Amino acid sequence: MLVDALLETTAKLGPKEAVADQTLQLSFKRLTAMAAAFRRIILDADPGEKMGIMLPSSAVFPAVLFGSLWANKTALPLNFLLSADELKHIVDDAGLTTVLSVRHFEKLLAELPVRAIFLEDLPLKRKTLAASILPKPSSPKVSPSDTAVLLYTSGTSAKPKGVELSYQNLYSNCRGCIEAARMDPAHTFLNILPPFHVFGLTGNVLIPAVLGAGVYAIPRFQPAAAIKAIQDRRLSIMLAIPSMYAAILRNKSAPKDALSSVYLALSGGEPLPEAVAAGFEQRFGVKLHQGYGLTETSPVISVCAPNSHRDRSVGRLIPGVGCKIVDEDGACLPANTDGEVIVQGPCVMKGYYRKPEETAAVLDADGWFRTGDLGQLDDDGFLFITGRKKEMLIVGGENVAPAEIESILVEHPAVSEAAVIGRPDTSRGEVPIAFVVLTDETEAKKVNEQDLRNFARQHLAGYKVPKRVHIAEDLPRGPTGKILKRKLAEPD
Repeated sequence: MLVDALLETTAKLGPKEAVADQTLQLSFKRLTAMAAAFRRIILDADPGEKMGIMLPSSAVFPAVLFGSLWANKTALPLNFLLSADELKHIVDDAGLTTVLSVRHFEKLLAELPVRAIFLEDLPLKRKTLAASILPKPSSPKVSPSDTAVLLYTSGTSAKPKGVELSYQNLYSNCRGCIEAARMDPAHTFLNILPPFHVFGLTGNVLIPAVLGAGVYAIPRFQPAAAIKAIQDRRLSIMLAIPSMYAAILRNKSAPKDALSSVYLALSGGEPLPEAVAAGFEQRFGVKLHQGYGLTETSPVISVCAPNSHRDRSVGRLIPGVGCKIVDEDGACLPANTDGEVIVQGPCVMKGYYRKPEETAAVLDADGWFRTGDLGQLDDDGFLFITGRKKEMLIVGGENVAPAEIESILVEHPAVSEAAVIGRPDTSRGEVPIAFVVLTDETEAKKVNEQDLRNFARQHLAGYKVPKRVHIAEDLPRGPTGKILKRKLAEPD
């Protein structure tokens, strides 16, 4: 389905620029040829059922992704911000044996039990030229329910879970977003989101390929570079997390008309502060529209767009998605009433990889997925997210499970207990704050806050490291002895 979509787009718009970055520009015809070349490379490498991809946002990433799918492999984009220990869990859980990457990540990959294939070592120009001349291989024989992409996301458990997204999940989400936001092939995308995150993968890789729109990628987000790209290339669609919009807003050198070409500026991944939304519109004359989704929903559930907007709302449901607001017993609640958001539709994941019990806990027999988020629908069908039912932090748009951080902290010999909460942060939306109880007074003299943060940094991605570690004599508890995190969250 997804490879077919690229081939159909190429048949209609072959010479049109598909993807570009600072070093490479590819038309749809050349993108397809390069994808065919990667297909051959991957088949020759014989990686098994899955193909790992460790690449930043770039012009080459879509070629590797579509090449993996064309080779009938499940693509597994890897988060290069994670530590080696975190990546080892993913590699082991997925049974991953081979990763396509660049030498920038050579040291990290050397710590993993995988075979690394580096793009710098491949005769890519020759293979792409050959693929452009030879007859195109046929599309893979896949079922809509086959797993196309496996993405690992932090849940409330201590270890990330693999989310199986099928061809139907991803393709239906692309089509729904295109229709809901009234996107057309004349639009051009700014890609500043990492492709290992479903927001960036669907929004900046798959949707443009299905739509036939061009994309300009910036491998590492920098506000000035993003602004310049929009100005120079007259880009019209940008997808970003609120902290990115806040960083662009803080750039003092950008003129007021710098973003005048933007048709849709969509914010997702974390709540959008009203001050950022108001400041962005006042400074640049561009309204920030919110969307809502999860990795488990491929990701988009709802979206605000220029043709359908309501302040502080995350928009109306995209076509094909159903939504209910329910109480603790699963009973539907009336409009304008808070409850848990549950959704159903072709974009809802197949399940968590090799975790049937955890899948059953969130996905019922009728396909309704419990998001764990609290919200309400108004009388006009606009969705508002009002809180989170499940224990989860969102740091710079990335899910962070407190349990994962806690499990690392208690591995330190001086720590007997740990509790992690989130606190608001102007640059990252939210940051983890840890509270620990030490084993005894002797250990307390040997360790301090910085020691514990350094220990966490050895085992966790940088964005998961607690911004503060408070050493306490005890933690607040309820009648059953359960730690009361709401008490920790109260102001000092």
